[in-house]
Amino acid sequence: MEPRPIEHRILAVDDDPAILELIVTRLSLAGFETFYARDGYECLHRIQEIRPAALVLDVNMPGIDGFGVLKALRDTNCLPPTLMLTARNRTEDVQQAVKLGARDFLTKPFDDKQLIARVRRLIARRPTPGAASQNSRPAGRPAVEI
Repeated sequence: MEPRPIEHRILAVDDDPAILELIVTRLSLAGFETFYARDGYECLHRIQEIRPAALVLDVNMPGIDGFGVLKALRDTNCLPPTLMLTARNRTEDVQQAVKLGARDFLTKPFDDKQLIARVRRLIARRPTPGAASQNSRPAGRPAVEI
């Protein structure tokens, strides 16, 4: 079987093994080549080798949390389009995530169809090579629902 194009690669990051398995399984069944990391440190290491088209990133993790990962990736200009996941639904978290470069925010528990639709939307909005940087957003508001 031929590997999927890079635009189908997703890196899912969550410290909860059950949630991580759910995300990886659902995205894989939807046709994405899905990789995983169990914490922020592993994410920062794996993102360089995988070069994902999108990142599904938990906010609350030990060590480097999701906000720390966003900041590190933004500071190195390696931030792919990112969907943040959290069990908390606080306006401050959404604002901070968007400020650090996240494009979307989904509260746990989430519907499988909603997760897949959001990831597809992230990939569809990716800039073409040679266009704007990966950190830029289309005109208008980010795709964040509170």
